[in-house]
Amino acid sequence: MTKKVNKTTEAGADIDSVSAAVSRSIKTHRKAQKLSLDELARRAGVSKGMLVETEKGTANPSIGILCKIAAALGLSVADIVNVTDSPSAWLITRKEIPTLWQGEKGGSARLLAGTRGPDMIELWRWEMHPGESFSSTGHPAGTLELLHVEEGTLNLQTESAALTVNAGCSAVARTDMAHRYANETQSLLIFTMTVAELHRG
Repeated sequence: MTKKVNKTTEAGADIDSVSAAVSRSIKTHRKAQKLSLDELARRAGVSKGMLVETEKGTANPSIGILCKIAAALGLSVADIVNVTDSPSAWLITRKEIPTLWQGEKGGSARLLAGTRGPDMIELWRWEMHPGESFSSTGHPAGTLELLHVEEGTLNLQTESAALTVNAGCSAVARTDMAHRYANETQSLLIFTMTVAELHRG
């Protein structure tokens, strides 16, 4: 179970800034593609009500819902939260890095950087306090995640595998299926994660 992101975070974009970016991006791209709210909701597999509230900036959608809306628009989550650009190299400052998940005990998931969709690669940094977990119903077909544990122990579970990833170790997982990250220890867990969603032909 997750809770809404606090109004301010220790570092990075606050929830108001993130909500405004999400609202603006989704509305702009939906209209550019001449999609109605009903059609985008259908393509994304989310309720029209959630989509309306998201475009108004009054909802705080989960990472999973953002992934679905982004995929339906041919975008990446990084596109939606405004941490992509088009030059050959660009800087994302500390204050621009959004926190997109916060656990009940203070853990967080920050989207450090990402490329433009639909082919996209994202870099995340997760902190999970003891007892915290995050579950996803799965990303688009072919999505891979590369994880490296900096501190603590990560329990990673997919529909076909369960891994215990200790500090200093890495893992690769297909996450186009239901999966879960958890800290089942009494110590802080910190890990970095790269998500690759590549559409080949």
